[in-house]
Amino acid sequence: MIHQPTLTSHTLQHQLEIKNQSENDPYLRPRIALVAGEASGDLLASLLIKGILSRWPQAEIYGIGGTQMCKLGFKALWPSHKLSVRGYFEVLMHYREILGIRNQLKKELLQRPPDLFIGVDAPDFNLNLERSLKEASIPTIHFVCPSIWAWRPKRANKLGLSADHVLCIFPFEPAILEKYAIPATYVGYPLAQEVPIEVDQVGARQQLGLSRDVRVITLMPGSRASEVQQMTERFLRAALIMQESDPKLHFLLPVVPHLIDWVERLCSKIKVPNLRVLHANSHAALAACDVVLVASGTATLEAALFKRPMVIGYHVNWLSYFLIWPQRLLPWIGLPNILLNKEVVPELLQTKATPSLLAKEVMKWLNSPQEVIELKAIFNALHIDLLKDTPTLAGKVIERILNRERS
Repeated sequence: MIHQPTLTSHTLQHQLEIKNQSENDPYLRPRIALVAGEASGDLLASLLIKGILSRWPQAEIYGIGGTQMCKLGFKALWPSHKLSVRGYFEVLMHYREILGIRNQLKKELLQRPPDLFIGVDAPDFNLNLERSLKEASIPTIHFVCPSIWAWRPKRANKLGLSADHVLCIFPFEPAILEKYAIPATYVGYPLAQEVPIEVDQVGARQQLGLSRDVRVITLMPGSRASEVQQMTERFLRAALIMQESDPKLHFLLPVVPHLIDWVERLCSKIKVPNLRVLHANSHAALAACDVVLVASGTATLEAALFKRPMVIGYHVNWLSYFLIWPQRLLPWIGLPNILLNKEVVPELLQTKATPSLLAKEVMKWLNSPQEVIELKAIFNALHIDLLKDTPTLAGKVIERILNRERS
């Protein structure tokens, strides 16, 4: 169902050239430190690692990461979910632990400098760390431009002091960073390469044991603990309301591994008929469903790549909301709406993110087949715009920076 990148003849030739070179060259085995927070960062970083390993099969890659990174040989000093906190109030609750991790990692990297440091998203954690490393003459790359075009534009100055180069996932970002004299390269949105243009819904349903005739809704309350705790109950109660109007509805709830126990306990209290909790496997859940009820974040763009209509619901601690909301520069928080510069999918935030309103908007999609067809065409065009060979493009930037340090 999901396209897996294959080694090209160019890549194979490149690896053969590496093998024939002197094994005493340290740049055959670069040490690359990498920090990725939360599930989306784990996925993005895993694509980076593929690009690195295609050029340097013996590279040592370590730092903070998740399960997908570790499957590729990444050495995790801490798991990525330790950094998965959103909102001012929530960060304050975990501040001492997160600060302790960053200080320990910074000490390790300064004592035994890597050839390169790459911070994947998580700007509040990574930019401070990158700045300290850059000041110590360790080259730094930041992957995923902070959304300075959406809120907190002053972060651009901090980004310039922290990163030698920025890998951008949206085509308009390098021009914005050029205004701040920050070197940047557009490498495409990584998931656009992983998700096929034509999604095999029937195959995904067979994989999950679902009939091709049932109507399926995927619930995606987030990957951070704070998000899941805020949104899961709302989504489950919305599912109960939807089933009152259509008892044959089926629901899928993919959950990141470290939150499975918490979610399953909640589901045992709020019993939704025809609900299946999936251990991760969000791509299968997106491919199999008809509509997605999703929390704000990168999952909204994942749903768009799978050409699925969605309803975006989001609620945070009220202190976080009042501190964050005045800083926004755009009228939307969902990435599909932002990238298309119009509201193509509904957003229900804070007081509007009630189970009844969420259920109402999801049912609208289920009962509007012509609007779904039109939305899929819009998402198809967006997918094509974002489709680039991210591992190869990012690998070229990494190679250029390592060669610059060697010369």
